[in-house]
Amino acid sequence: MVAILGGGLTGSTVQAQQEAGNRPNIVMLFADDWRWDTLGYAGNRIVQTPHLDALAARGAWFRQARVTTSICWVSRASLFTGQWMARHGSPSPEPIPTPWAETYPGLLREAGYWLGFVGKWHNGPFPSDRFDFGTSYMGRHYMTLPDGTEIHVTARNERDALQFLDERPKDQPFCLTVAFFATHAEDPHPDQYLYQAESASLYEGVTIPVPATATEAHFRALPPFLATEKNEGRIRWYWRFDTPERYQRYMKAYYRMATEVDQTIGRIVEELERQGVMDNTLIVFMGDNGYFHGEHGLADKWYPYEESLRVPLIVVDPRMHPMRRGYVNDEFVLNVDIAPTFLAAAGIPAPEGMQGRDFAPLYLDAEPPAWRQEFLYEHPTVSNRDRIPSSEAVVRKDVKYSYWPEWNFEELYDLRADPFEEHNLASDPSQADRLAELREALERLRHKAR
Repeated sequence: MVAILGGGLTGSTVQAQQEAGNRPNIVMLFADDWRWDTLGYAGNRIVQTPHLDALAARGAWFRQARVTTSICWVSRASLFTGQWMARHGSPSPEPIPTPWAETYPGLLREAGYWLGFVGKWHNGPFPSDRFDFGTSYMGRHYMTLPDGTEIHVTARNERDALQFLDERPKDQPFCLTVAFFATHAEDPHPDQYLYQAESASLYEGVTIPVPATATEAHFRALPPFLATEKNEGRIRWYWRFDTPERYQRYMKAYYRMATEVDQTIGRIVEELERQGVMDNTLIVFMGDNGYFHGEHGLADKWYPYEESLRVPLIVVDPRMHPMRRGYVNDEFVLNVDIAPTFLAAAGIPAPEGMQGRDFAPLYLDAEPPAWRQEFLYEHPTVSNRDRIPSSEAVVRKDVKYSYWPEWNFEELYDLRADPFEEHNLASDPSQADRLAELREALERLRHKAR
């Protein structure tokens, strides 16, 4: 029996549309260093994201979305391949070892999609020959174009995305990935977040709440190899959050850049509407990793705590029944699930090595399928074990077990009782059985990810 999709389209109807050539266009909006709650729709009463909020109200919001590795280049490799790092083999910002023909961009172009990429690539030299329209740039918030014009990176993202939509052949389906550099900091710059001049008045007169766990005591409670000034997360905390004044300054600047991305997304959606293709375009907005806003006395990402793993995920799918708009889902949907979801929407079989799952049935089917109850988090060493050590974790909704192999150190958190991961139970004798089971689970998930 074929399940009814959202009470409107049946699976056979969708298949018939795909066979008839009515394949959906695909737009992937991938934001950098954008944590899950930098979104008005997520309950943030300060940040202004009206266009993303409107997309969430029009489609589906995945409240428990996560990444399998919280760093820029690995998360991008996992996005394109639908694979954990253990399989795609890209722990550094080099070309992805997985064959291009097994990525969602490669497969969609082979199937006749007009393929575009705009923004941050960060997986080795940009392969411009593999795209019909491709531009790659990152690292700086302001740049100078060949004609001498200075432009902000988000404004350039917008300009290039709109150019792609204007110039694309109108008789082909298209896939456009817009990889924003915002809200990533310009690391060497003392101002960190260089927003556009017209955003300067945003958030003036507002006080950004400081997280309850952004204290010296919480930093000292970290594993000893993290509770050190050599830890990169602590180094960047000094750049941004070490005084109340600095915290307000940089959080407001971060929010200004987020609002600029939201405005650009609004203009992309407006252009899709103007061209009359919005009703046949699958749109996904996601972050590449989470981000510490001072929690645990840290900044940036990398480490296997919730602030680092959890990302926003919004989907607008033309197959979704109007009665289901504004749907909220609490399953673990991961960055590795994006590629197989795009391929399934286009009627393309996923390669055997693709490990993620098509998550569209979660919001399309009248009876959603059983879903994962746990997943493997993995992160490589960056530079050395003192700066950013490698880590692994078994993540469930009620518990998290983390292992730091270079330090042979374990963490165990009861996420129901301790959602902010303040009390490590790994040395508690009463948790011995639970700890043993999670160690076995880690080994099982490691093996499955290879």
